[in-house]
Amino acid sequence: MVGEGAGAKPRGPMPPKKKRKDSTIVEKHGLSLAQQMEDRHEAAPPKRRAPKSWKGQQAEEYVTPVMSNKILAEARRQQLEVDNERDEETGVAATRRAFTAVTSEKRMDSDSDNEEDGGYSDTEGHHEEFDEVTEEDERIMSMFMASDATPQRTLADIIMERIHEAGVSGDATANVEGGGRSIPGIDKKVIEVYQGVGKLLGRYRSGKLPKAFKIIPSLSNWEEIMYLTDPEKWSPNAMYQATRVFASNFNARMAQRFYSLVLLPRIRQDIKEHKRLHFALYQSLKKAVYKPSAFYKGVLLPLCQSRTCNLREAVIVGSVIQKVSIPVLHSSVALLKIAEMEYCGTNSYFLKLLLDKKYALPYRVLDAVLLHFVRFTDDDRDLPVIWHQSLLTFVQRYKNELSEEDKEKLRHLMRQHKHYLVTPEIQRELLNSRNRGQKDDSNGLASNILQLHSTLSLSLFLLLFVTFALEKCFRASILSFS
Repeated sequence: MVGEGAGAKPRGPMPPKKKRKDSTIVEKHGLSLAQQMEDRHEAAPPKRRAPKSWKGQQAEEYVTPVMSNKILAEARRQQLEVDNERDEETGVAATRRAFTAVTSEKRMDSDSDNEEDGGYSDTEGHHEEFDEVTEEDERIMSMFMASDATPQRTLADIIMERIHEAGVSGDATANVEGGGRSIPGIDKKVIEVYQGVGKLLGRYRSGKLPKAFKIIPSLSNWEEIMYLTDPEKWSPNAMYQATRVFASNFNARMAQRFYSLVLLPRIRQDIKEHKRLHFALYQSLKKAVYKPSAFYKGVLLPLCQSRTCNLREAVIVGSVIQKVSIPVLHSSVALLKIAEMEYCGTNSYFLKLLLDKKYALPYRVLDAVLLHFVRFTDDDRDLPVIWHQSLLTFVQRYKNELSEEDKEKLRHLMRQHKHYLVTPEIQRELLNSRNRGQKDDSNGLASNILQLHSTLSLSLFLLLFVTFALEKCFRASILSFS
């Protein structure tokens, strides 16, 4: 064994064993379906294809910006051709050409031409719904209206007064070349242009306004220029667009002039003729609130001061005040002015609406409203229901801001003027109220209870501490005796 081990050659590294291919195993994809089923080989599941990206498909569905511009340009060109054909038929093509010659290319920021403004057709029946006003209500309210009130002044009245003050005779205000208004001292071309603007606005439904009309807010003599367009004959849709332009570009004082001389007379005239207000004119009222100070001074206060405002007009104008948020400062001044002016039946309706908005009013305004009601203590007339309702609203909203003396005045007032349903409610509100400057009793009671609870807790702690100390001393004394 040893010799064999000595003479034996050292073995080299073993070569790797070759794997013997099994002749029975055949490449799976080399077999037919029948052979795979016989050999019990399972078919490999098909590979899932990655879903196609939808981004490319969505991008193909949208029209490119270049194509959109081409489509819009073609649509504008076709619309321009239609407008030109219609203008040639109606004979106002020359007027439109004059707009470009007289006006600048300035655009008003407030009236965006890209905004699509739908026209309000006279036949579509767009009218705001209001509470029905009965004849009995109108009869009662008419008792508190002025019978000898002067008619409301319009823009035409103001311009005619200026012409007469300048010493110009009536012949100088004659029509120019076939009709329309004119003013001495203004160029004839400008007069012709704005007379044409007035004709267009008289039949306006929707679309862009003439540029000559848009520059009116930037003119120093805008009232004279607007007078040339004959605002009394504007369509309701034109009045809405005009209100948009002027409310955005006028300051508060100029907007007030437009509201009181143009917008308010037109609204009252429409209500008088149709017993309701056109929807476009109603939208004009809502746009007018964009300048709150001008709205109150140009619409609400002149309406109350005229003492001819009927209940139907009050309901329609009041619905705008109800629906639109108005700053408290402007509403406080309006409340103060209405409370101090001579009473008309519909004034109580506007007072009720403003008080219902739950403003935090200054004490000066509250005192003025209180004095407004107290003045009727010696009035022997039967007051309308809306007066009692406005008093109830005032007491409900501000009962805790009245002094004891003020409440006593109201109790004396209710002895003179009673309503079987409203007066008991007012008395109940006054009974369950606190005086001005007085703290709420419920909060005082809660604070007293909390203070008592803390005192009792401290006393209990001290009692336990003393008991523990005495017990410890007692044990120590017992141990010392033992």
